[in-house]
Amino acid sequence: MNVLFLNSARRGWGGNEKWTKMAAEALAGNHLVMLAYRDPAIGERIAVEKIRLPFRWEFDPATIAALVRLVREKNIRILIPTKRKDYVLAGLVCRLTGAANILRLGIDRPLKNTLFQRLIYGSLTDGVIVNAEKIRQTLSRTAWFDTGKVRVIYNGIDREKLELDSANPYEKPFPFTIGAAGALIPRKGFDFLIRAFARFAAGNREATGSGLVIAGAGPERQALEQLASSLGISGKVHFTGHLDNPYPMMRACDLFVSASTSEGLANVLLESMALRCVPISTLSGGADELIEEKRNGFLVRYGDEERLASLFGKLYGNPDLLSALAANARQTILEKFSVERMRRDLLEFCQETLDRKKAS
Repeated sequence: MNVLFLNSARRGWGGNEKWTKMAAEALAGNHLVMLAYRDPAIGERIAVEKIRLPFRWEFDPATIAALVRLVREKNIRILIPTKRKDYVLAGLVCRLTGAANILRLGIDRPLKNTLFQRLIYGSLTDGVIVNAEKIRQTLSRTAWFDTGKVRVIYNGIDREKLELDSANPYEKPFPFTIGAAGALIPRKGFDFLIRAFARFAAGNREATGSGLVIAGAGPERQALEQLASSLGISGKVHFTGHLDNPYPMMRACDLFVSASTSEGLANVLLESMALRCVPISTLSGGADELIEEKRNGFLVRYGDEERLASLFGKLYGNPDLLSALAANARQTILEKFSVERMRRDLLEFCQETLDRKKAS
């Protein structure tokens, strides 16, 4: 089965790009797997056969022509686009070539009853991969959408590579380190996290060895630094900027927080759990499919600063509880989120989609 992934990102490395790398490399080996990409910085990080294309807009004739030629020359059976522009391009190419379009949707967001969305998710789509049951449930509330095309496939974690990547030396900045990572944009909720940490620090004056480390780059950095300063905790909040390899930092953390307003199932949260961090997440996307309250982590509602601060207080200075929760968190990843399981589920769904398309 020959598969082509599409990623039209202009710059930056985020959840879509990480998933594309993980999925493409997992399928490569016994199958021809290719990547059509736009940004060289993304293409060079994904180890499969690839082609760079312009990806100018949804109906870009140059990109469509190149993709049609590639699909026919390489006998591509499955296209897997990862962004909205890619969804349209892949759908049009599949209608011209007979290949199947299986789009990947990694965020919990309801569909709108517009002509464009009905075109993308209806007429041009043969299958949809989501990484959380919560996303499938949200899609099912759209009357015109066929949820029979949806498969929940959890992200896989390459534990061996993660162990290697996290082995580099990293000086832990605080004896009790709370970590977070992601693009510094409003949806990621870093302002909520900073305010909650400030509340914890104010209520626990003895917690002098605690601090917050935020890895990532984005347009909100200056505003977040100003927020930390205004709350009197700038010395306790460390912004690392973008890290090519964030895993040594993550491994050094005691807690790892996903504070987003909306997600699918945050890959960085899975990775932190595999690295023996205790996870705390907002109730966004499929977090409750991953975290079992008080057994392997904790869940909070976005904006509940008091609850999040109280969890920091509960876990600070409690190494036995941290150790037990971290062990359970890692075991969750070992049991449910392997690359092998992800690869098997992807291949099975691709074949089911081809069979369904052929029968229709």
